[in-house]
This record gives sequence, structure tokens and C-alpha cells, in this order.
Amino acid sequence: MFELIYRYDPAHPRVRQPPACADEACRCLVDGNRLFASVATDLTAGSVVVPIDLEDIGLAAPGGTLKQQPFAVVLGCSDARVPTELIFDRSCNELFVVRVAGNVLGQEQLGSIDYAIEHFGTELKVIVVLGHSQCGAVTAAVDAYRTPAEYLSLSSNHHIRSIVNTLFPAVRGAARSLSVVCGEKVKELPGYRAALIESSVVMNAALMASILRAEFGDSSQDRRILFGVYDLASRRVHVPLAAGTGAEPEIRLQDAPAGPEEFRELARQVVSSGFIQHLLHG
Repeated sequence: MFELIYRYDPAHPRVRQPPACADEACRCLVDGNRLFASVATDLTAGSVVVPIDLEDIGLAAPGGTLKQQPFAVVLGCSDARVPTELIFDRSCNELFVVRVAGNVLGQEQLGSIDYAIEHFGTELKVIVVLGHSQCGAVTAAVDAYRTPAEYLSLSSNHHIRSIVNTLFPAVRGAARSLSVVCGEKVKELPGYRAALIESSVVMNAALMASILRAEFGDSSQDRRILFGVYDLASRRVHVPLAAGTGAEPEIRLQDAPAGPEEFRELARQVVSSGFIQHLLHG
């Protein structure tokens, strides 16, 4: 038996300690995901107690309103299997979460993030783009890219087509990198579709983060713009790179690429990673 318990203890109230800098904020998210990924790996471990403060859920001041105090913005996918606060082991009022299918950027998403930067100022230490494995929106874009007839089926659905169109640059970039690194015959491998989907997931998150860096990056601010991919199987946030080792993904968040050269190098690293190569040949 395993229990996950949320507990408020008035004798030992939870003290909110927001990260002092961008690097510390990144560590909070990475350490939080490490804890989340480890929960329930051993169902005989007993229980895990998660302390909460009544203020976190808006019960501390009846009739009043709680001031927003997030230290991070997260642009994530709408997928119901990706519970953002849980993934990073964060409480209410710590993350400003923007969710949309495929974690793509449109005017509404940019406006929401702009609002957060404007209103939370220096308290906001990181902006994270979080993709996830087996993304349905990315899968639709990959299938439309590989089989144009699939795209024609979207001709009458403007809303879904607009998301797929936004995802195409990442899909094309991932496909090009797979061909450059592995040769044109890579398309004939049985694992090509799966490898292209997961490579595109990473490159889409990186591309969106790169756009946010260009739009909101400010060297005078202690703020980092990051990206990562949530792996549904291992529950780990990672970025598959050629230098990665080990059977399980290394938990990490990566800084957004600064320009075309960094983006191309990232694409090369991703498609050369053990994770993508295993999908191709496994």
C-alpha cells in the first residue's frame, strides 16, 4: 500500500521561500520533478506527506483575495496526462501556467506571458516551455507532413489546422536533421515515424522557447528561458542529447537556443541521442 497525503499542520505551517535567483528557480523545478518521478516507484514505501499552507489554496483570509506570487511561467500542452504543478512538485500560486494543444505560441499565449512578465516583475525567475512525449498535436503534424493527404483532411477544420501549421517548422527541422545525421534511407526504418514524432516534440519546445527568448529575453534581468519534455512513461522532464547516458532520461531543463547555429546543433544532438536512436532501431 502507498499513500500520498496533503497535510496542513498549524503547529508547523509551511513557509513559502521563493527562489532568490533564476538558477535556484531552475533547480527547484528540476528537484521537484525528481521527487515526483520517484513517487510510487515502490508501492511498499508507506506514505509521502506533502505539506501545504491554507494560503496556497486561498483559505487563509475569508472574504479576501490572495496575491499572485508565481516564480515561473510554464507554457505547456493541454494534454490531461501532463499535470504541470504535480510534475514539478509545486503548490498553488507558484506557477503561472499557460496551456494549449501542442504548447504552441499564438497571440493569446504571448499576451498571457507578457502579462505575467509585466505584473510579476523580478519575482518571475524562469519561463519554461514544456512539451511531452506522444503528443497528439505533434503526431498529427508529423502524419500530415509525411502524408499530404492527411493534411487535406484538415482543410475544413481551421482551428486544428492552425495548430498543425504552427508545428510544421519543428517537424521539418527534425526531419531534415534525421536525414543529415542518419542518411536519407532513415525514412525506410520501421521506427522512423516514432523517432520523428519525439524529435519534433523536442524541437517544437525548443523553437517556442527560442521565440520567447527573442520576444522577452532581457540580459539586465535575472531570468532564464528554458524548455524540456515530459516523458509520460518515466514521469521525468528531460532533453535527449547525444551526450546523455543511462537507461532512464536525465532530468533536466535546457536554455532556449539563441540563434540558428545553436538550434541546428541542438537538432543534431537530439537526433543523435540514444533515446531517438533507440526508437529508430529498437
